[in-house]
Amino acid sequence: MAVGGSVAGDQVVIGTSEASLAAKFALGLGYAIFAILLNSVGTVILQSIGYFHVDNVTASTLEAFKDLTIAVVSFLLAAQLPRFGLKRAMIAALLIAGAGCVLVPLADSFWATRAMFFATGFGFALMKVSVYSVIGLFTSSASGHARLLGMVEAAFMAAVVASAWIFAWFINPADPASPSWLGVYWLLAALCAIAAVAIALVRIDESALKDSAGDQAPAAAFREMIGLLAMRVTQVFIAGVFLYVFIEQGLGTWLPTINHKVLGLDGQIAVQAASAFALAIAAGRFAAGMVVARIGWLRLLLGCFAGMAAILLVVPSLAAQSGPAVVTSWSQVPFVAYLLPAIGFFMAPIYPTLNSVVLSAVPKTRQAGLIGLIVVFSALGGTTGSRMVAVLFSAQPSAQVLYSLLVPIAVLSAATLWLSRLARD
Repeated sequence: MAVGGSVAGDQVVIGTSEASLAAKFALGLGYAIFAILLNSVGTVILQSIGYFHVDNVTASTLEAFKDLTIAVVSFLLAAQLPRFGLKRAMIAALLIAGAGCVLVPLADSFWATRAMFFATGFGFALMKVSVYSVIGLFTSSASGHARLLGMVEAAFMAAVVASAWIFAWFINPADPASPSWLGVYWLLAALCAIAAVAIALVRIDESALKDSAGDQAPAAAFREMIGLLAMRVTQVFIAGVFLYVFIEQGLGTWLPTINHKVLGLDGQIAVQAASAFALAIAAGRFAAGMVVARIGWLRLLLGCFAGMAAILLVVPSLAAQSGPAVVTSWSQVPFVAYLLPAIGFFMAPIYPTLNSVVLSAVPKTRQAGLIGLIVVFSALGGTTGSRMVAVLFSAQPSAQVLYSLLVPIAVLSAATLWLSRLARD
């Protein structure tokens, strides 16, 4: 197997050492496009309510079309991707998502947005398992894995920030019925094509994974993945992943709508202000990388849980004082519109840290199966969290619904303490 980056013909080879800059760019670009698409769901929910005239609960089904597809595809295909080829899986993922993007402006209907999120979910399941597996190919230590995984997830969140501003650029705040926002999907389809070409030009040495997969029938690989569920550490871990994404998506998906309907921000500013949530997560992941070695991952996460709870305890009362006046300029945006997204800074280290703690202890040949389980339960947590907030927000359209997220934060804290004990054992 090649070590480091070498040149084979006109392609860059990724070996088991450090990936080349070109390889990182190709993988990062492909992953970032899915960040833009997946995390546009909050914006699309807001736009669908105003443009397609659907209610809150109906609009929330977009999250299910995305997340349930991710869960099913990951569950069925994750263990088979080493046999199929990680590079081919990533290219297929981008082409599927690109086709979904093209459909939205052509059909100009709510069902087309559902189809787009179905295609995005299908593609993301392939992309995430493949990218995480490739990271395992060229990192050989727990610290190296955690560092690179944290960088990849930070780049993902940076793309989420860009997503809000890209979509906001196409929104006409003066006319909610304007179809101008659909034009963003032509841009995204083009980016999918560019990323697919970039990945096609990168040669990934998958021989170690393919040699192992070649001796194992697809049914056996699937059974091995299911067998991971029998391990107590896996059970606690995926419960933690489920709860984290439950909180993140429950808040992140409905943040543009909370900004608009509760805090009075106009449609464009509501979407742009929501990008502060992703920006806070990106900043928090970079900051966590500098302190985790000093205080340890458990202390870091327990401090993060406390910070999250503190923000959720004070935001509803501040939101009630902000008043219903329509905010049409940034100078009028109330402080609470910045404080609520700041919770992302404390949420930031939780997901990559929990992933790295477990993945770095698993043999590379079994990582694809575990990553598949991560994606499955992340997707289930996301759609459950979004649905719960949708139902609660429909019954009580105020910031009081945020109190409901304190319960999963408490349970996640307990799961993290349990996982730390299992990891020591």
